[in-house]
Formats: sequence, structure tokens, C-alpha cells
Amino acid sequence: MRVKRYAVVAAVIALVSGAQNAEAIVGGSPSRISDTPWVVAITTPDGQLICGGSLVAPDKVLTAAHCATDRGVLGSSQRSASALQVVAGRTALTSTSDGVAVPVRSVWRHPAYRSVATGDDVAVLTLERSLPYRTISLGDTGSVGTVLGWGRTGELEAPSPVLRQVELPILSDDECRRDPDYRPGAMLCAGRGGRDACTGDSGGPMVVRGRLAGVVSYGRGCARAGEPGVYTRLSYYRSVLPL
Repeated sequence: MRVKRYAVVAAVIALVSGAQNAEAIVGGSPSRISDTPWVVAITTPDGQLICGGSLVAPDKVLTAAHCATDRGVLGSSQRSASALQVVAGRTALTSTSDGVAVPVRSVWRHPAYRSVATGDDVAVLTLERSLPYRTISLGDTGSVGTVLGWGRTGELEAPSPVLRQVELPILSDDECRRDPDYRPGAMLCAGRGGRDACTGDSGGPMVVRGRLAGVVSYGRGCARAGEPGVYTRLSYYRSVLPL
């Protein structure tokens, strides 16, 4: 059964508070927010972790469409802006003395999005006010990418209490096509096992040569051999993003 990296449910914040400072993402290392000030967390208004994101303009955050989606027993719908906030300038999400938490004014979700398996997994959040942090520009893919987030440190492990990062090899479309859901051009995939994004890293950045090339979308488990993670390829969507 395919396991998607959906947004983290409300109980995760308790796990974040009690997590040990283990290797995060999976097989990763600590990252300083001063080096990557454009990395943000997307949370509920009371601080429960949902996803990661990237500040691409002073008042715009780029993330995954599934991070802006509510799923219920009767189907799914777009999350309301009032159900989201963005936390920026903070390495440890539990440290409220650092950075800022800003409400979301509006949500743009790709109109063709239905599920991570069908693609178009990209969204833009417009904030209530501009943030004073350096932004990141969109770029294209390459041979190696860096993924950042506060997600789980393994499939059955707790999320990281602090921001982490991991470098991953970006695979060719031919390798990625082993996944029947993979869409060449609109997606990219990365990782050959041992290192990966995981639950809670959804929507977070894949950075290539200092530019934002991808958004964490989905995967089968976390860091399994022969199961690369799949990312939304942002160069494919650049012309439709409301930035």
C-alpha cells in the first residue's frame, strides 16, 4: 500500500515537544535558520505542525496542495485561510521567543489538484503581512538537492524538535518511472534509501544550486531502499503560480 506524506495531524505537536535530538528528516543533520531564513513551518493557529513551506516573496509561501487540503469521510476540500498560520525565523518550533507567527490571508491551491497520486501538488499562501526574511527564487533541477523540514526522523519515529536538512541524489525520469504515479516533467524524484523526507516534511523545499526546485509531495514509507521520494517540479508550474 502506498503511504503518502500527508499533513501531520493535531497530535504531532506533542511528539515535537518530547522528541529527542536525533538525525532528522531521515539521515539528516541540523540546519540553522540563519542560513535558510526562507524555510517556514505551516501550523494550525494554536501551533500544531501541518507542513513545511518556502518564503518566495515577503508575503508569499509556496507549499504542497495537499497541505492546503482538508480530508474527511465525505471527501476533501480546500483548507480555509483562518485554519492556517506560518511560523518563520524559528529553528525550534517550540521556542516562541524566536521568529514570528503570521496568519494566512488567502490560499491558492492548483485548480487541477485532486490527490498527490495525480500530481499538481502545489499551493501558494498569501500572508496577512510581509515578513522581514530573505526569500528564495525558483530554479530548475540538477543532480543533487537539499531537503529541509521538521518531519519525522523515521517511519515510526517522532518529528524533529529542530529544523534539519539532508542532501539527496536527484534521479532520472527513467528511474522515477518505476512509480506508476510518476509524471515526467511535472514531478522529480530523489533518494536511493537511507536518506529521505518523511511525514511532516510535506510542502517543504527541495533546493538545487541555491534555488527552489521542488516541493515535498509523496513517497512510499521513508528512506526505503529503491523507493525514492517524489517532489513537485516547480519549473513546470512557474507560469501559473500567483507570485
